Amino acid sequence: MSNIPVRHKTTKVMVDHVAIGGDAPVAIQSMTNTDTADAMSTIMQVKELALSGSELVRITVNSAEAASQVAYIREQLDKMGINVPLVGDFHFNGHKLLAKYPDCAAALSKYRINPGNVGKGKKRDEQFSQMIEFACKYDKPVRIGVNWGSLDQDLMARMMDENANSSSPRETVDVMHDALITSALDSAKRAEEIGLAHDKIILSCKMSGVQDLIKVYQDLAGRCEYPLHLGLTEAGMGSKGIVASTAALSVLLQQGIGDTIRISLTPEPGEARNKEVIVAQEILQTMGIRSFTPMVISCPGCGRTTSTYFQELAQDIQSYIREQMPVWSQQYPGVEKMNVAVMGCVVNGPGESKHANIGISLPGNNEKPVAPVYEDGEKTVTLKGDNIASEFQELVEKYIVSHYG
Repeated sequence: MSNIPVRHKTTKVMVDHVAIGGDAPVAIQSMTNTDTADAMSTIMQVKELALSGSELVRITVNSAEAASQVAYIREQLDKMGINVPLVGDFHFNGHKLLAKYPDCAAALSKYRINPGNVGKGKKRDEQFSQMIEFACKYDKPVRIGVNWGSLDQDLMARMMDENANSSSPRETVDVMHDALITSALDSAKRAEEIGLAHDKIILSCKMSGVQDLIKVYQDLAGRCEYPLHLGLTEAGMGSKGIVASTAALSVLLQQGIGDTIRISLTPEPGEARNKEVIVAQEILQTMGIRSFTPMVISCPGCGRTTSTYFQELAQDIQSYIREQMPVWSQQYPGVEKMNVAVMGCVVNGPGESKHANIGISLPGNNEKPVAPVYEDGEKTVTLKGDNIASEFQELVEKYIVSHYG
């Protein structure tokens, strides 16, 4: 019996060739941080994200200069063979940009609309309606993305007043949670009234607090069948962002909630943008929900292990595998489910190596300078000398060809 969580029932939405919701696998999204008006930089970053495994890529469309480049960006990506769907991120002036640049409206695969900042007062309903009408005209799905940093203040004020006048008022944070959900559901209802099909709508209610996000999505999932996009907004940098995103999304995914995810990491200076894609893949793979690349199992190191040798080998193997996956995934179906063990001493090394498809147990301190290699539970060879790393890499390649070719 599978231990993979049973997914919450949602409607399937097609974003070009990518299915979101229904029985489709949880999809991975990312977002560029280039100025979309700088078409070449945006094209190259979209390509990087797509080749890393991002199945949808969102780009900012915040100005006339940006909107004017979207069709060209799409055209150049297609010429490169990068068919990843582009999602247009609109705020404040999206209704004007979609009207003025029809080629932009047509080139995008999906629109993201934040109902909290499409306008104020009467203009909010009018400008939201205009954007939905463009989605209907060009047959585009829409993510209605509510964010607690830009929540509809009129809605929030009204709900706060109603709560204050209630005979049993709730905590302020509970009212805020309800306001997020109400904004998303009311906006989705309004979109359908305008003419957008039910299977063209995806919802999100992003927050930066782990427990807040879990609570809101649990409630939202119980109140609708729209596909849900998960993401801890403003998650942070480095380990903090990774841990916070993993903590929040893993709880929800384990409960079967979530049809598409994004890990919103603040890049460290000079860090590649695709790290958020890799983290999203690793969350889904370590939970057993999807497989993307062979998993490298390695020990944390201790006083028994040589200081850096096994660490360097594990890193080299992991980097090599990830670099090869764009090719391997086409040539060797199923290779993404393979496990490779790189262990640093004799205590757990042989056992973990036997459990993996292929594994090596390197010599630790005061152990014989030999490294047994195991394939499918059986020892096949013992490596010695100065070329253990390159020899083991060759064995990994041979295993892939012989078992998945």
